[in-house]
Formats: sequence, C-alpha cells, structure tokens
Amino acid sequence: MTYHTFTETKLRDFTRSVFLKMGCSSEHADLAADVLIKADLRGIDSHGVARLTGYVRLWEKARINPSPDIKIVHETPTTATIDGDAGLGLVVAPFAMKVAIDKAEKYGSGWVSVRNSNHFGIAAYHTMMAVERDMIGFAMTNASPLVAPTFANERMLGTNPMCYAFPAGKYPPVIVDMATSAAANGKLEIAQRTGKPVPEGWIQDSNGQPSIDPHELKKGGSLLPLGSDRDHGSHKGFGLSATVDILSAVLSGANYGPWAPPFVAFMEPSNDPVGLGLGHFLGALRVDGFRPVEEFKTHLDNWIERFSSAKPISEDLKVIIPGEPELIAEKERQSKGIPLINEVCNDLNDLADKLGINRLS
Repeated sequence: MTYHTFTETKLRDFTRSVFLKMGCSSEHADLAADVLIKADLRGIDSHGVARLTGYVRLWEKARINPSPDIKIVHETPTTATIDGDAGLGLVVAPFAMKVAIDKAEKYGSGWVSVRNSNHFGIAAYHTMMAVERDMIGFAMTNASPLVAPTFANERMLGTNPMCYAFPAGKYPPVIVDMATSAAANGKLEIAQRTGKPVPEGWIQDSNGQPSIDPHELKKGGSLLPLGSDRDHGSHKGFGLSATVDILSAVLSGANYGPWAPPFVAFMEPSNDPVGLGLGHFLGALRVDGFRPVEEFKTHLDNWIERFSSAKPISEDLKVIIPGEPELIAEKERQSKGIPLINEVCNDLNDLADKLGINRLS
C-alpha cells in the first residue's frame, strides 16, 4: 500500500480551501477543517480528509447549506433543541455542544438534541470541548441506514456512534468513542480503496449471509450491529444503536431509522422523510456537581493506573485505556506528518481540480 505524508498545516489549508469553495464563511471553514484534521491526527482516517469528497457531493446536491442559520427552537434551563438549517454537522455539533456547556456551567448539566444537520465527524471532537471545561462530555449521532438489526435482512440503522469523555488529572482524558455497529462504514471505504477483504462478522450480503466483500453494501448487503450475531451479543449492539437513534432523532425531530438521509453515494434520501436531516445528541455534565473536580481527577488517575497494570494474557499485550491509541497516533502524526493512502490522495487531487484550488501534490 502506497502512502503519502503531509504536514498538519498542509492538510488543514487544503481542507479549509475546499469548505471556502463550498461557500462556507471563514469561521465555519476553519472549524470544519479542524474537526476533520483532528480525526486524521488521532489516527481515525475513516473520518478525516478522506470524507471531503462526500461533503462536496452533498453540497452539490443542495443537501448541505454552507451558510446555515443555526438556532435554538425549543429550550429549558438545562435542555435545548437546535435546528441546524441543513448545515455541516462539523459546524452544527460544536455549536450545540457549546450550548450544552453553557447550560452546564449555570445549572450543572446541559443536554441538547439537534435536527436538520449532517455528518458531524468524530464524536470525540465534541466531547473534548466539555473535558476542557472540567466536564464530562457526551456526543452521539444517527447516520446513513446501513445496519440490519439482529435477525433482520433490511438496512434500518446507522453505525450510530456514541462517545463519552472524562477529564483526568496527570493523565490524558478517558475517551470512549465507538460505533454501535460491528465496524464503521468508513473502514469499509478504506478497504474498498485498498482492495482488501474485511473481517468476518462486519457485513452480510443481500441474502443475509456472512460476507468479507467490502463492496457488499453497494450490492444490497448490510452492516451488522456490534457483536455481529445473537450468539456474540448483536442484540446489545442493536440496543445501543437504537438508543442513539432515539436520542438523536426521535427526540429532536430529525429523521430516524431507515429515513435517515445517507452520506454514502450509492443511496438517496427517502422520498417520505419523517423529520429534518440527521440528528445528534450532545451533553455536558459538571464533575463538581458530584464531588470536587481534583478529587475526581485523582481517583480517575488511580483508575487509569490500576487498569493499565492489569495482569496481561501475554507479555506482548496490555490493557489499553480508552482514548490511548488515538493519543499515541496524535503525538506521532504531529511530529512526523499525516499519512494518506494513494487512493485518497488521488480523490483529493481530483476534487482540487474540479474546485479550482491547489492540489495536494
């Protein structure tokens, strides 16, 4: 596999230029670029600049509004519902998280549901905004209907990620960021670009049979819930995904389940939508609403140390604290650059030619 390595600054400038060409304001272009670059820095290549072509495609179809009027449409002291006006989720979700944080600052917690939005990048970006204020952050979103519920052979749910972030003391925050499907669709897209099969348990074909073909979704197949099958706990993955869908969309007035507007190119939005756009759910919880912040951080540090020192099954393995691999990747990529596979580079250079901006290479 061929890689090309770019500095953070190079990729950030390129990404910003794409969003400016879409008609985003300078402020929104900076923020949207920051969310995508953060994904690449943290090693989550499936949600970084590789997704740029997808955002442009939706913009060309008038499904993304580059200059949205994001506003609160319903509110109590600790809750709010926000209409994203079909804006970039990369911009709408940080707006919503700021509202949640401001409410938490005043009342101890803040909870915000969002409708009429689009793909919001990595959930961890939004939860880390809360951590910076000594709060516990929550972020989740529904997504393209690509996942079949347990025992089903119909795409009904998205990969529906959920993320929780906890501030620590002398250690980095604990960040639990995961899809509720067996794998994120972005990982299938990477496998498609590299021509590699995917592990068993990720997808099923149009007949409901296991498959390792990364192109299976385009042929009518489905992603599987976390757990893959009932014997391995897929009903739990289905339950988690359902929770995300209900909090993100049923609660906010967004489209839910099979009506969620897809990000992927091979699907079109439903002709009979039940809501507005995609939905998110974000929250912030003040730690000092339960115990002094430093006391909590000291004990979370102790938690981290104890779990890190758990007896391993092999000398070559150790317990990995949630968020640790991403932190390691971020430190390495900040110093050595961000690697992109050749196929992604080609896609981005084609995009640059189409938009009339400088190519990456």
